[in-house]
Amino acid sequence: MYNKQKREIIETALEIKRSRLISLSGGNVSMRMPNGQILLTPSGTSYETMKVKDIIVVDSKGNRIEGKLRESVDTVALLYIFEHMPDVNAIIHTHQPYATAAGLIGDTLPAAVTTLANVTLGAVNVAPYCSAASLDMGVQTVKYIGERRAVILKHHGVITVGRDLKEALYAAVYMEDAALTYLAAKAAGDPVIMTQEQTLDAVEIHKTYGQKKH
Repeated sequence: MYNKQKREIIETALEIKRSRLISLSGGNVSMRMPNGQILLTPSGTSYETMKVKDIIVVDSKGNRIEGKLRESVDTVALLYIFEHMPDVNAIIHTHQPYATAAGLIGDTLPAAVTTLANVTLGAVNVAPYCSAASLDMGVQTVKYIGERRAVILKHHGVITVGRDLKEALYAAVYMEDAALTYLAAKAAGDPVIMTQEQTLDAVEIHKTYGQKKH
């Protein structure tokens, strides 16, 4: 069941590793199906050797439907996010270093470059520390993410969301590039931040990015 979507989850997990947003088997990828069932990566399993059969399927309450491995330790938080963000169908959790570092020096990752506005829809908020594998991780994500597609979890990592895996993946990857640029500028001086008008313009322009589906 859901073999196509399970393969997409594995490929997304491999991409966040190729992009150095995680190390070893860190982070997780999850997706909501139209019937409300949730697909999740298993806990502590190498993405390079992960098979379609390894992806866990649970219902909206976390009851196991498919899979023999232990699901991600963050499942309780992921289910909370899906429940309280009905427009979200994909969640990626990473420990990406530059965006996480930005969360240690301020309350937001400002929209200093167009690529951040393109994919996260503006400046990214920093949520207070919350333990991994806790419901609080989901609660703080929902509270602080606002209308964006990402939130930084202080001392921990990043959560990105999307209507599909592509939106969540683009948010994670380009956010890391933006964080690296911002931190480099901050090390040299006082970065100039985009205006609200410039940010909104970047969001609108990105809506025409890529090829239309036929």
